[in-house]
Amino acid sequence: MDRPEPRDRSTIHDLPDPVWPATSWPAGPIAAPTEPHHGTPLERRSDRWTMVLTLLGGVLLGTGVTLGVLGLLGLLDESEILSTPATTLALAPTTTAPLPLADDVAPTVTAVAATAIPSIVAVEVATGGFVIGGGSGVVYSDDGYVVTNNHVIEGAEEIIVVFSDGVAYPGTLVGTDPLTDIAVISTTRPDLTPITLGSEADLVIGERAVAVGNPLGLLGGPSVTTGILSATGRSLKVDQGNELYGLLQTDAPITRGSSGGALLDQEAKLIGITTAIGVSDVGAEGLGFAVPVDLAVSIADDLIADGSVRHAMLGITGGTISETREDAAIPLGVGVQTLSPGSPYAAAGGEADDVIIQLEGEPVTSIQQLLARLRHSRADDEVTVRVLRGDEELAFDITLGEWADG
Repeated sequence: MDRPEPRDRSTIHDLPDPVWPATSWPAGPIAAPTEPHHGTPLERRSDRWTMVLTLLGGVLLGTGVTLGVLGLLGLLDESEILSTPATTLALAPTTTAPLPLADDVAPTVTAVAATAIPSIVAVEVATGGFVIGGGSGVVYSDDGYVVTNNHVIEGAEEIIVVFSDGVAYPGTLVGTDPLTDIAVISTTRPDLTPITLGSEADLVIGERAVAVGNPLGLLGGPSVTTGILSATGRSLKVDQGNELYGLLQTDAPITRGSSGGALLDQEAKLIGITTAIGVSDVGAEGLGFAVPVDLAVSIADDLIADGSVRHAMLGITGGTISETREDAAIPLGVGVQTLSPGSPYAAAGGEADDVIIQLEGEPVTSIQQLLARLRHSRADDEVTVRVLRGDEELAFDITLGEWADG
C-alpha cells in the first residue's frame, strides 16, 4: 500500500500589507497601577496624535490581530518524517542520563546539548498506520507531558512520540491552543527527563542561544545548532493570517521539522518553543522565532489542568498612536477607537478616544506590545490600566471578560 503524501502546510505567504478590518481579539492582562507617564498634558494633546499604520482595528484579544507586515514569514511546517510506523512500538530502555553542568565552568554547546537532548522528542503525526508529518517536542514533566506546537499536531488521527534513544510511544492529545501555537501531548513512558525551565526576565539580547529539534525528520536523534538571541517582543504573521506576539528571535539555524523544539540559553534552560522561521525568495534568512518560555508554560499549565485556555477579552478596537514633536513621530500608546457590546473596558469606565499607556505598571507603546502582554492574563482576572483622556492621566481596574473564538 502506498504511503500518502505528507501534508504541506509550510506555504510562505507573500502578501501585500493591507489595512485589516476590525475583528474580535482576546484581551489579556491589565493590572496594578503604573509608573506616571512622562511629559506634560499639553505635549500629549489629542490633536497631535497620529495613527500608525501598524494596526487600525481589532478587539484586543491577545491573538487574532493580523498586520500584513511580515508576509514573507511562514510556519515551520513539517516535512515527512521517515521513521517507525505507527503500529510498531518498542519497550522502553532507560534514557541516557544528562551530563551535569559544572558550576565553576562556563558551559559549552557540547554540555548544553548533552543536558538537553534527553528532553527533546520527535512528534510524528500518522493516519492509517503511516506517518504523514510531524515536528518536535519538549518533555515538560516527569509524569508524561510533552509541549509542542499546535500546528505540529493539528488534525492528527494518531500521534507517536519518538525519544532521543529511538524508542517510540503512542501520544495522547491533552489540549491545544491555536492562538499561541502551543499544544500538550502525553505519553506513558516512565523514565522521562524533563527540560529545565528558564525565564524570559533573565534574557539578554546577544547571549548564546542553542536550538534543539528534529529538522526534516532525520533519523538518529535530535539536531543541535547554535547562535544568539537576536531580539525579543517580535510580532509575526503566520499561517492563515494568524498573528503571534511577543516572540523571541534567534539566528540559530532551525528548519522544517524543528517546530515544537527547544530554544535554550547557555545553561541548557528552556527559553522558548521554536515555532516559525523567516524566509524570502532566496531561502532562509537566519530568522528563527520561538514562543517565550513564560507564555508557553502558562498555556501548557492551563491545557494540562483544563484542556483549554480561557483567553481574556478587553472589548475594544484600537491601534498604535504616536505624537509628533518637532517633526518626529514618537510612539505614545494604544488609541481606543470603539467599544464592543458588553465591553469590560467600558464597564470599568473606559471610553473611546482613550490612549492606553500602561498595563501592569509597564509602559505600552504599541498595539503589538499590548497584545503580547494581554496573552498572560485570563478571563476574570482583575487588572489595572493607565490611560490618557484629553489632558488627564487616569488609572482604573478592569475585570477581563472571556474571549470565545468565532
